[in-house]
Amino acid sequence: MFSDLSTPRDDSSLLCRPTEDLAPVFERASPAYSPCFERFGVGERSFSRQYAHIYAARLMQMRPLLTEKAEQKWGSDVLVRKLCDLQAGEQCCIVGTLFKRMDLQPSILKEISEEHNLLPQPPRVKYISDTDELILEDELQRIKLEGKINRDRCVTGSVIAVYGAERNDGKFTVEDFCTADLPAQSVRPALDSDRFVLLVSGLGLGSSHADSMLGLQLLVDMVTGQLGDQGEQSGAATISRVLMAGNLLSQSTQDKDGSTKAKYLTKKTQAGSVEAIRLLDELLFQLVTSVPVDVMPGQYDPTNYTLPQQPLHRCMFPLSSVYPTLQLASNPYQATVDGVKFLGTSGQNVSDIVRYSSMNSHLEILEETLRLRHLAPTAPDTLGCYPFYMKDPFILEECPHVYFSGNAPTFESKRLTGADGQEILLVTVPTFHSTQTACLVNLRTLECEPISFTAFSAGDDDESEMNISH
Repeated sequence: MFSDLSTPRDDSSLLCRPTEDLAPVFERASPAYSPCFERFGVGERSFSRQYAHIYAARLMQMRPLLTEKAEQKWGSDVLVRKLCDLQAGEQCCIVGTLFKRMDLQPSILKEISEEHNLLPQPPRVKYISDTDELILEDELQRIKLEGKINRDRCVTGSVIAVYGAERNDGKFTVEDFCTADLPAQSVRPALDSDRFVLLVSGLGLGSSHADSMLGLQLLVDMVTGQLGDQGEQSGAATISRVLMAGNLLSQSTQDKDGSTKAKYLTKKTQAGSVEAIRLLDELLFQLVTSVPVDVMPGQYDPTNYTLPQQPLHRCMFPLSSVYPTLQLASNPYQATVDGVKFLGTSGQNVSDIVRYSSMNSHLEILEETLRLRHLAPTAPDTLGCYPFYMKDPFILEECPHVYFSGNAPTFESKRLTGADGQEILLVTVPTFHSTQTACLVNLRTLECEPISFTAFSAGDDDESEMNISH
């Protein structure tokens, strides 16, 4: 683990008497790196198409996978029917897309309530209720589902296979169901030494609270080897890459009052995001001179809002963009580091599922999306998404080795083993602005550990201490 590599040495303590010997030089590991962002590129940007096309493409891509899984689970002689071919009382399997009818789901009426003097809907943490209904639909028809399926855990957009029979009242009684489950995984190469990738998200630059800036600078100094003694520096040299998973800017930088105010009221003022981007460029400049850095956009960052979010523009980083070690990535993110395949998002897909299902754990939702073989099943229903036409890029065609989600409330990790021998590390990367915590992934062992920075803040007692813990 990283904490073992960075253990202080007896002869290199900062309290030891200085010597005239030259300090050792630690060479940072240089892993092989291959970005795979092309599949999330938008290309021609046309919003004239309907969103029905992406659902049709999703079902067309997933149907062969679900049919194969259904035959494995319920026997090769199971009847796989389309909705138009259903017969009442016949035991069969149906492959389709779930639609969850929810009374509490926000609607356009909330936005126009002020114009028509309607009572606005109150903001909610969860939009599920006892009156929700599950409906399965294919290209031509839809049918209501009842029976052995957990309605509250399901979300709109999931493609599943259900087994049961249609009743005389036109409803389908589910006896069992299955998902596409984990896709195939490539073999992870064996490494001869420990190498780490540091994951951090939610820097929250530009907020009115500057408490996290000391912890953020400590993180930068730790990665660049300017913090601690020789033990800490040798450990920092094993960090081969840094990945920033979205929400680099604070939500407070999204204030739109400046665009609606009169020009004379905003004279000689600038948007809060301008100063935040300048600060981000300075932090990146410190990092990219020492280690390769991947930067993903998030919900509050200056790029397109709909998924997939395109990389931030290099012109916003005049200091750091001149270095080849800066890699501006998309959200979702996909890359291979020393043969280890990373896949993840900045957290919008997981947070949306939290609102529209009974699941609360971000780690549980990560596993659920992996078994559904889809990064963002709720897009485009409740999550902004580009209207793809021929193919759904969010379908998982290959199983990653590390699957992460940024901007989670807490750090969690889990080793998941598939039926075909797949080994996946699931990681929820906490919001650094509120938790002062990042995490380190060991490429050799696929283990993950948090690294926390605590510092003085306005609400702390006078006896509070600054601490760095692994």
